[in-house]
Amino acid sequence: MSVVCSQTAGWMLDHLSFINMSGYQMDHSHDQSGWATLDDTAPSSDGNLIMAATPLNPNSCREVSVSEMKAEGEKLDELQEEKYLFREEFFNVFKPHISDFGTELYQKNSQVAQENGVSEEQKEATSDDFYLTAKTKKKRKRSSELNQGEQDALDYHLKVSGVILDGTKSLVQEGLKSGFLQCSTSIQTCAKAPVIGHNNCGLAGLCEMAKQFPPVTEGEKTICMINEKASVSEQVQLSCVTENTTNHTKTITLMGQKYLFPPQSAFLLSDISLMQPLLDCNKKFGVIVIDPPWENKSVKRSKRYGYLSHWQIKQIPVPALAAPDCLVVTWVTNRQKHLQFVKRELYPFWSVHGIVEWYWVKITRSGEFVFPLDSLHKKPYEILVLGRVQGHKDAPLRISEDELPPTIPDQKLIVSVPCTLHSHKPPLTEILKQYTKPGVECLELFARSLQPGWTSWGNEVLKFQHMDYFAAVKNKCN
Repeated sequence: MSVVCSQTAGWMLDHLSFINMSGYQMDHSHDQSGWATLDDTAPSSDGNLIMAATPLNPNSCREVSVSEMKAEGEKLDELQEEKYLFREEFFNVFKPHISDFGTELYQKNSQVAQENGVSEEQKEATSDDFYLTAKTKKKRKRSSELNQGEQDALDYHLKVSGVILDGTKSLVQEGLKSGFLQCSTSIQTCAKAPVIGHNNCGLAGLCEMAKQFPPVTEGEKTICMINEKASVSEQVQLSCVTENTTNHTKTITLMGQKYLFPPQSAFLLSDISLMQPLLDCNKKFGVIVIDPPWENKSVKRSKRYGYLSHWQIKQIPVPALAAPDCLVVTWVTNRQKHLQFVKRELYPFWSVHGIVEWYWVKITRSGEFVFPLDSLHKKPYEILVLGRVQGHKDAPLRISEDELPPTIPDQKLIVSVPCTLHSHKPPLTEILKQYTKPGVECLELFARSLQPGWTSWGNEVLKFQHMDYFAAVKNKCN
């Protein structure tokens, strides 16, 4: 279970535990059953690809990597099942990104604030850390008046900050009692080897390649299934949805890169110009989670990833993919422009009603906000907007209470230690179960990872499935 504790305020989640309970076990009982490839050259059968991962804790008597076992003289073909764990260091958030400051620094920054014409009222409504560095001080030597966007953001924050503060305190206390969180004085940090991200591992090239494939015609298969009998010769087809129908993880090789494909999951690797295969598989989804690449100045400057305009986001065929009463969840940045667009324009356009807001609150492993709650630089929370797609108009007028979907509560908190990898969102599976009918199909749009029981779509849909983010381990001692 990813839910550490549940209260009226919301939930505390263990993101790492959710990933590692997703069934990342490789079945080696059949030589090549774990492999599917899009390369001309099939992966070797000598175990080199399996050994590419490194152990989470090489000093532990309970975890031994495949390479260590080989060094000890054990044969890989005797290993029937191997387990992969997401690397723990990606969740080692021990300290806030911006710490609270002492009295002396507060007094110094207050003086700087006065020199910049900031009123006492504004200082009380905003965080002291806003004037932390000389660079920031120089940037803010302008009129203290906020522009409309900044004023809207401040007004919104003042409305929700009390809910976030009180709810987080309550959940953190429960997390400390359970032992999931630890007081900062009891946490011992250790140096970890830096891990290189895989921003350029061929996914963009695969998306471009997919555009050259002829569209699937009527009568052709729209889902490429990888089953227990899958062999090296079987290929992942970019022109249709690929599904792992087995109860074991498969390893697929794309453009020379290896990715873990969890059991009972499916994906379509494409950009927004090639979503038709998703529509052709004729599934209607009871849950749709969307994490759009919102347009903002930082993204434009860094060119880290492409972004979509509001008009382009509206073209996503959510109504065609959604089952009646489908639960739609959209991640929104803290820009009021995007939040109001979702609530006032996007959801009405998609016939989504009953709109509520939740908040993902990011904390350290000792329970502190990763940023001060009132920081103007970055907030320690992100917003989720939830609602339901309007049911069919021809549905019967009289519906029993048992047939009505559960009401979605407003202003719930999701509190978790965030992954240090950019845009790695916390899992919502266990939480959303409470507000859907059993057995519904689930879809994530603009996904960067896969999860069992879900179909995922995006141009980086396999990004965090790269094998280097995982460690291959085997329990040796009992």
